[in-house]
Amino acid sequence: MSRNMDKWLGDGGMPLLGEFGVYLTGYGEGWVEGTWSPSAKTCNPNGPVQGGISAAVADAVMAFATFAALERGDKCTLIEMKLSYLRGLVKGDKLRIRGEVVRLTQRVAFCRAIITRTDGEVAVEATGTNLLTRASNP
Repeated sequence: MSRNMDKWLGDGGMPLLGEFGVYLTGYGEGWVEGTWSPSAKTCNPNGPVQGGISAAVADAVMAFATFAALERGDKCTLIEMKLSYLRGLVKGDKLRIRGEVVRLTQRVAFCRAIITRTDGEVAVEATGTNLLTRASNP
C-alpha cells in the first residue's frame, strides 16, 4: 500500500510547480498522475515552453512517484536523468503528466516520466535514477 501523500496533491508541495501550471491529481504505490497547462512563465521569448521547465516537471513527478513507493521518512535524490523532447509545447497546452517507478531496489529507484498531449501524442519522455536514503538504514 502506498503511503498517504494526499497533502501533496495539487502543486506537489512545490509552489513553483503551481506557477508552472502543474496540478497533481492522483497517485498510488510508485506512480503519480496529473495535468499541466503551461503558464506564460514557462515560455521562452520565442513562445515555446523552455526545455528546462519540462525537465523540472519530469523530475518532480518522478520524485513524487518514488516517495509514493517508499516508507515515511525515506528520502530520494535525483542522480541521473535523460529527456527526449518529441514535440514542442506552448503556453496553454492541455497536457497529462505521469511519473512512475519502474524498478525499486534498496538503494535506487529507476523511474520514468511521460508528458502527453490530450490527443495522446507523447511530447516528452524522461528516465531518471533516484538514490535512496532509507530511514531504517541511514
